[in-house]
Amino acid sequence: MAETLPRHLLIPFAGRGSPACRAALLTLRLPNLETLLLRLSLADTDTQDESTRSPPHERALAQALGISAADGCIPWAALEARKTGLAAPDDHEAWGLVTLCNWQVGIDDVALGDPSAIEIDAAESMALLAVAQPFFEEDGIRLYPSDTPGRWLARAPIFDGLATASIDRAVGCPISQWSPLGDSSRPLRRLQNEMQMLLYTQRVNDDRAARGVPPINSFWLSGTGVLKKEPTRPVATPEVSDALRIAALRDDGAAWAAAWQALDAGAIADLLTDYTRGADVALTLCGDRAAQRYTVQQRGLARWAKSLFDRTRASSVLEAL
Repeated sequence: MAETLPRHLLIPFAGRGSPACRAALLTLRLPNLETLLLRLSLADTDTQDESTRSPPHERALAQALGISAADGCIPWAALEARKTGLAAPDDHEAWGLVTLCNWQVGIDDVALGDPSAIEIDAAESMALLAVAQPFFEEDGIRLYPSDTPGRWLARAPIFDGLATASIDRAVGCPISQWSPLGDSSRPLRRLQNEMQMLLYTQRVNDDRAARGVPPINSFWLSGTGVLKKEPTRPVATPEVSDALRIAALRDDGAAWAAAWQALDAGAIADLLTDYTRGADVALTLCGDRAAQRYTVQQRGLARWAKSLFDRTRASSVLEAL
């Protein structure tokens, strides 16, 4: 009989406090999730307010990887640079993620559009990197392409200790609410202004206008910091599901509910099947404020008997996130 490997499923935006998603929560029917929650035990809860720059799902993933960092300083860029070979294993330089985006200008403020919706390809990303590189280098920032079009890796001492907000916090919000503050971030704000003027003149944006897609008119900095030690190898590397992300960020209640139903019938059902086969499984549910990790702590008749009296609905769990 084949061995069933340990699994850890991490679900961002499992709970969402925005109006349409909160209303949709009451309509959810998630039988596999409810069964799984009855079988597993709550092992850990991380609850903070919504002003944190690092959202719960990023904090939970960092914890699973053994990365300890201050709010807004989880070194995702440094981790990616090391994985891709841009940084050596003993590299302790500071890195950041530069994500091209569309700033949406309103009457009263400027909001960050979701970078995943700008439809940028690798050729456009490389063309803009070549144009932007000299401006970043004037501030001591070296840019490198990444495997994701529209997202660059950046290396510079200025990123050491600079707290930045995750894109998942900032999308749809006023830029001023989440932009880095303090004297150390002034060069970055100036650089953003320069890039806005520069990008406005680029042929890439003329071509994008002809295609009817949003212009690329600025960038967002996130994932800043230094990776001080090699991340640990968890027993089960978390599988992060992005199934709920787009609907949650757009506060599309119907799409969020539909994505949850599909997730319950897919990845959640698979995890429940693995549990039934005797696998060591874990489930982390994340919302705007909290992350809750559920693990196997008890099996057999005692756990089954307890579940008869512990009928907490999935909606109550998700609402608490």
